[in-house]
Amino acid sequence: MPCFVSAIFHGTMLYMKIEFENQTISFNVLYGTRSKLSIQMDSLGHITVKAPNGTSDEQLMRAVERHGKAILGKLNAIAAAQAIPQTRDYQEQGKFLHLGKYYFLHELIETDGLNEDELKSRLKKFYISSCKKLVGERIKIYQAKLKVKPKSIDVVESTTKWGSCSSDRHLLFNYRLAMAPIDVIDYVIVHELCHLLHMNHDRSFWRRVGSIMPDYEEKEAYLARHGHAMTL
Repeated sequence: MPCFVSAIFHGTMLYMKIEFENQTISFNVLYGTRSKLSIQMDSLGHITVKAPNGTSDEQLMRAVERHGKAILGKLNAIAAAQAIPQTRDYQEQGKFLHLGKYYFLHELIETDGLNEDELKSRLKKFYISSCKKLVGERIKIYQAKLKVKPKSIDVVESTTKWGSCSSDRHLLFNYRLAMAPIDVIDYVIVHELCHLLHMNHDRSFWRRVGSIMPDYEEKEAYLARHGHAMTL
């Protein structure tokens, strides 16, 4: 029997974590008027269990346990592939992340007649501009929900943090966030805005984050898994 870790319920979606063979398996549960339970995993390792209405937590855990070895095998294979250092190809056909998807370099910026250093510089400017626009638009939504307002907002370069909040209410966001999906960007925004209410990562802080984004642990997991690829 797997060890139950946690469950967060939000609307018709349940986010669960269990311990199986000394590893954590995290998955979303989507309930509906279906007759059978199914387990799906995307190419990034996100797991969704589609279950009939009324399925118990124990039934969900047993279903994941039955496929536990196969699930861990796939998750470990994805993690191993992601751990391989990536050499950036600053050519027209080189691929780079934007909003969680890969694009050819020439789809993101103008590449004609530019050498590698010029391409890298232009791509960085593209990400900074994109991040400023995204954060500027998205933060308004969550400021209203949390009823907070930072003193200033800026986009910077950082190798250690996705965002930060100073004691004098200045928020900073890493320009590389533009490489992440919108919902992950939203999580970092919510995280930093919640620091305007609770400066420490205490229980009150995480309760506030969870009240706005119940599946925040999934967003953290995405950054942990894919942060190495979100570079220039």
